[in-house]
Amino acid sequence: MDHLEIESVCTYCGVGCDIVAEVDEAANAVTRIRADKDGVVSQGKLCIKGKYGFDFLNTRERLREPRIARRFLERNPHIASNIEGSLEPLDDTWYKTDLVTAVTAAAMKLQEIRKAHGDESFCAIGGARTSCESAYLFQKFCRDSMNSPHVDNCARVCHSPSLKGMRATIGEGAATNPYNDIYEAEFILVIGSNTTEAHPIVANRIIDAARLNDNVAVIDVREIKLMKYAKHRAIIPFEANLLVLNMMARVILEEELYDEKFVKARTTGFESYREAILNDPYTDPLFFRSVPGYEHLAVKIPVIAREYALKKSMIFWGLGITEHVDGSYAVMAITHLALLTGNIGKTGAGLMPLRGQNNVQGACDMGCLPYYAPDYQKPEKIGLMTPQLIDAMLEGKIKAMLNMGEDIAHIHPNQNKIDRALKKLDFIMVQELFMTEIAKRADIVVGVRSAYEKEGVYVNAMRRLHLSQPLVKSDLPDDWEVLKMLDNAMGGSYDYRSSEEVWNEVREVAHRRFSGASYMRLKRHRKRGLQWPVYIEDTPVLHLLDFRTEDGLGRYIYHPYEPRGQVAELLEKGRVDEGFYLTTGRTLAQYNNAAQTKRSEKLNHRYDEDILLASEADRERFPGTDYVILQSEWGESAPLRVKFTEKVVPDTLFTTFHHAASNINRLFGDAADELILTAAFKSVKVRVLPA
Repeated sequence: MDHLEIESVCTYCGVGCDIVAEVDEAANAVTRIRADKDGVVSQGKLCIKGKYGFDFLNTRERLREPRIARRFLERNPHIASNIEGSLEPLDDTWYKTDLVTAVTAAAMKLQEIRKAHGDESFCAIGGARTSCESAYLFQKFCRDSMNSPHVDNCARVCHSPSLKGMRATIGEGAATNPYNDIYEAEFILVIGSNTTEAHPIVANRIIDAARLNDNVAVIDVREIKLMKYAKHRAIIPFEANLLVLNMMARVILEEELYDEKFVKARTTGFESYREAILNDPYTDPLFFRSVPGYEHLAVKIPVIAREYALKKSMIFWGLGITEHVDGSYAVMAITHLALLTGNIGKTGAGLMPLRGQNNVQGACDMGCLPYYAPDYQKPEKIGLMTPQLIDAMLEGKIKAMLNMGEDIAHIHPNQNKIDRALKKLDFIMVQELFMTEIAKRADIVVGVRSAYEKEGVYVNAMRRLHLSQPLVKSDLPDDWEVLKMLDNAMGGSYDYRSSEEVWNEVREVAHRRFSGASYMRLKRHRKRGLQWPVYIEDTPVLHLLDFRTEDGLGRYIYHPYEPRGQVAELLEKGRVDEGFYLTTGRTLAQYNNAAQTKRSEKLNHRYDEDILLASEADRERFPGTDYVILQSEWGESAPLRVKFTEKVVPDTLFTTFHHAASNINRLFGDAADELILTAAFKSVKVRVLPA
């Protein structure tokens, strides 16, 4: 049996691990995936998703042929008559067809909608699960082929506040350092990131550092595994990130622990920021003495602040920071800490937002955002963000949506509202691997290649470009090929013949980051990768001399904390009055909407349903059943199995959202980041009902 060993990049989280696939060439199948012993990102280790999550490639559930919904053809008899010779019944809902026919039908419908309702009746949502080449062409198709500014990607529900907060303060919305700087840091703060579950290969480094140097602090709303290795552990109330971060800044200012030389040379607006902090009553750590159950934080927060300020330090954060109404402001507060202490622009000191999707950094770099063209340039016209698009659908202003690899009917908030919005659309086209929730609602679905079946560039959470190569052969199209065909069918002139040709255009359009990153160089440095910006050499550490602002200076943009949610309730009543505060997150075995991971038995049997974690102290407040339903003012979950634990604080709950059948995202309404509309997935008040 002929076996090949092929190097590529993992298709799951934003860590971007290098992988080696062992492939049975005769069977055209991956038999095993491992890491290289000297893998620069993986360090020779993979998490269980990286190791075992490749079964989706050959499952019978893969979308192998395009599908057209019967209801679409019934509503559009003129399109049906044009393509009827190329349709084959699949079931009561779908016909199957060939790619040319599917694209022809889609082009006819899009042209009709555009003529009847105008260019801006079209939107495009997706792009972070595919390559940079496809993400680039996705936004280009929307902006140029359709002349619509309405393009967005799943950063809207994860790290858009990181981009907003960091760009506002230091001019760049990406990680400042490589992962291995963890070993150079004297102190590490992890806040709002369950790193061992969501980014385990980064967590390995943090745990190594903790064991060696006892130099890690972890702040979260519940006890997480990483706390076992931490020197300082702080469990804080829900929605208190900005409160805690502003308190840390006050300690640094009051005790004069800031780097005066750095502040004077490299920042602007310090004095007004300092005055605002020192005159805000909610920045005094002693405030926590008045918050029942959290009094210990009055002492704990200053201890963490002092150690951060006095050492060469890094801060890591995840969606526990960004998925709040003040997520962008909390990210600004994080960058303020780095600016105050000079913990940025050097090896072993910096800011590390832990990105969720394998190419969400790349999709944003490519311009899959309504307010940024490629390379974060200003577009000709600014479009609507996804929550605004949902409202526009309900208002009848958006009539058509192209969706590429983003299950908006599962992973977004207020699913009851999204259901209504999607029903108002005249046309939905989806490019996917499987019949996801959004694919089930589509008019036309096209099956495409996965990351393991194509060549393309992916950008991980530390700005590292990795050129993937196919592990197995596939006769399915790449996403960019479908977009090229769609453009051509509408009279456009896209003539790309390879992903490399698309990438070479990216290198010209987004030259500030990618001009020197040719396929040739990316192949030569496949194992190490290149960190953007790439000119002659790459840039492992950002902001060495200047920040990427117009004047090169870092800025302070202070936003005061305002009591709300759990904190406000504890202050007013001394306890949580009825119900619970629910937060959500990932578990190690599954990934996002589980479209790929649930197809691997080795992964799915570990976690085949979403489980609700509740405090052992609250056991008597639950009905005496194994399953309960959660109810918020916006909707209800499906029945969830309850597990009681000491790791969850009383009055609070935790669950994952991987399985669509759980209806977790029906519990969340429109509460979102004030600046960038990222959903407030980390806190919602719920009641517990018997199932």
